[in-house]
Amino acid sequence: MYITNTMSKILTSLIFFLATSTIYAQHVNEAIFFTQRSQTNKFHTISDLQALKKGQLVKLYQDRVEEIITILPLLSLTNEPGVRLSDIGIKEDSRHLKILRNNKESTQKNLEVTKETIEELVPYADTEKIIWTILYYEEVIKKMRIGVNGNF
Repeated sequence: MYITNTMSKILTSLIFFLATSTIYAQHVNEAIFFTQRSQTNKFHTISDLQALKKGQLVKLYQDRVEEIITILPLLSLTNEPGVRLSDIGIKEDSRHLKILRNNKESTQKNLEVTKETIEELVPYADTEKIIWTILYYEEVIKKMRIGVNGNF
């Protein structure tokens, strides 16, 4: 009986801690434009891509499209992950947070539909065209990372 009661208290405490952490994390992150998770970690050469199977290429294609769709509309504000509204002088009031939250939600819905479209249709493309498109997207991403004040 004592063990069950103790386990129950531990489980309740753990659930409370996780719920509190999740709520706090959501509140802290709602003023952030986008996170590092949205960014591509590696760029490829033609030979790198030629060594991959079509399924792997389609995944890379999706990842690059996700980064472009997420960041490009906000490029005039920031090209760096983790930037908050207040970091660039925008007041973190309920109106601006709502606009940013709505943008994130609509972008997420768009990405889901786009991902499904890519999964279903892009495999029908020639492998060479998929490779060249990935390379093109990676060049776009590199330019986005330079930012609007960089050397294009």
